[in-house]
Amino acid sequence: MTGSDGSIKLDSMLCFAVYAAGHAFTRFYKPRLEALDLTYPQYLVFIVLWEQDDITVKALGDRLFLDSGTITPLIKRLEARGLVTRRRDEDDERQVRIRLTPEGRALREKAMAIPLQVAEGTGMTLESVERLRKELLDLRDQLDGGSRAKVPD
Repeated sequence: MTGSDGSIKLDSMLCFAVYAAGHAFTRFYKPRLEALDLTYPQYLVFIVLWEQDDITVKALGDRLFLDSGTITPLIKRLEARGLVTRRRDEDDERQVRIRLTPEGRALREKAMAIPLQVAEGTGMTLESVERLRKELLDLRDQLDGGSRAKVPD
């Protein structure tokens, strides 16, 4: 991580490689998602809702690692477009539930090709993609566990 003079070198930092790869993914997704009139975070909301419709805002935020201050405006924009609905939970009115509209469900068919395009765009084998995905999840879990540890003063 450091040069021969002891300085930190940007290109040798794992965090920068992950950050730059994240930006490359966003650029790769952009034209594909523009065809659906979605941003990447909105697309992720749909991925979760296509897996499990009618979930709470909290559950959705937890799945996406987003807080309510970030997820709520996303949901409101999707609701304004008629792609999702929001309603209070009947059993716990403190909770707001998100549900796909028929238009939101119909987007799934249009989005089906995107994961394959991304897999092809990586130039990696499916086994390599799965191995990297697992390593990144393990890294995230390790860092999340480490972030709870006390940081020295």
